[in-house]
Amino acid sequence: MDQSLNDPRIPITRVVLDNSMTVLLKEMHHAPVITFMIWYRVGSRNERPGQTGVSHWVEHMMFKGTPQFPGDTMERMISREGGYWNAFTWLDYTAYYETMPADRIDLALRLEADRMINTEMTEEAVESERTVILSERAMYANQPRFLLDEEITAAAFRVHPYHHEVIGDMVDLQTMTREDLFNYYRRHYVPNNAIVVVVGDFQLDTMLDRLRNLFGGIRPGDAPAPVMRQEPSQLGERRVEVNGPGDTAYLTFAYRVPGAVHPDYPALSVLNAAFAGGSSLGMFAGGGTNRSSRLYKALVMSELAAGAYGSLTPTIDPFLYTINAVVRSGRKPAEVEAALLAELARLESEPITPDELGKALKRARAQFIMAGESISGQAQLIGAAEATTGDYQWFEAVLERLNQVTLEDLERVRKTYLTPRSRTVGWYVPQGNGMGENGIDEEGS
Repeated sequence: MDQSLNDPRIPITRVVLDNSMTVLLKEMHHAPVITFMIWYRVGSRNERPGQTGVSHWVEHMMFKGTPQFPGDTMERMISREGGYWNAFTWLDYTAYYETMPADRIDLALRLEADRMINTEMTEEAVESERTVILSERAMYANQPRFLLDEEITAAAFRVHPYHHEVIGDMVDLQTMTREDLFNYYRRHYVPNNAIVVVVGDFQLDTMLDRLRNLFGGIRPGDAPAPVMRQEPSQLGERRVEVNGPGDTAYLTFAYRVPGAVHPDYPALSVLNAAFAGGSSLGMFAGGGTNRSSRLYKALVMSELAAGAYGSLTPTIDPFLYTINAVVRSGRKPAEVEAALLAELARLESEPITPDELGKALKRARAQFIMAGESISGQAQLIGAAEATTGDYQWFEAVLERLNQVTLEDLERVRKTYLTPRSRTVGWYVPQGNGMGENGIDEEGS
């Protein structure tokens, strides 16, 4: 019988090369395909004022190419071999990946080893990409969800660099120089700050020998500076209201919660699944809206909101658990907020039941499992776990700990974290919709 992709009996081999680069290998012979990923332990969390957005910008510059792999030919080379490639930047990391036929994966290995040290960043290329990134930033100014999230995180984090969005602040994108980008690249794109993940149809010893040959000779760099500016405790509820384009209003409650390695993270994941039916995997989420959740029944089935969900993202440092609602046309954010507060009060007076816990456990487990259903999904989970927690087995361990969550655990984390003191409330109110401040009808009471 074939093993499933999530079968824990399929081992992962972890090797640290002499230059301190971490290598994680998982043989999976289900199909003649390999996903190769290289994760750098650098994201917007590592940026300083004046250089916000530099991680994402460097990611763009990595596609400009090297003398051996010019930017205008790299994509054609990958596509010609039947593969695809891309990259993403997040709060805690930046990752690059290629998924290719197994007998063509060496191209990806050679490409990534080369651009770790030989990426070109000419003044002309930097200025050309500045225009692209400024246009991307301006595009977000028309997206209500982005505008609201930006204001909420800025209010929730006044010290920690989670304060700013991954794309960066417009003023920094306008003023950063080629030297800023190149120095950031040279400081962080070093083997001792990198994690290589390979999942798919390969032979372990052969792949490891090839990785040693291509990456092992790259000199390590100085250890990147640690993030020292930890956020102080929040002393009371914070509120923001954003006005902007569109026809739809939004509401978000954002609660300060611990990072992924904290022992309360599994219980928070289950509470999220039980109360909001939401995701606990961030960008790697699977599944859709849970119509049986308390949040959905209170806000959507009552026709106050067009949608409602919770989101909990695994991060290195404490971040946010958000409860989000899309305000239905003809309704006001104040109405939805009142209903959400009432449902949170009911969660206190009527805690999660054993039946709800059982359903939540199934849902939480399903999301973790669905995220790893493909070879590329496996590579993403392994890399994200190692980059976020330093332990590639973290996702597997979370699945085990979910089964140990009790009703008492859910009540404890609710009392600890879902408090007004640790909450930032955000409203997005479209301009020109007849609402004044605080979502009150201009012509009525």
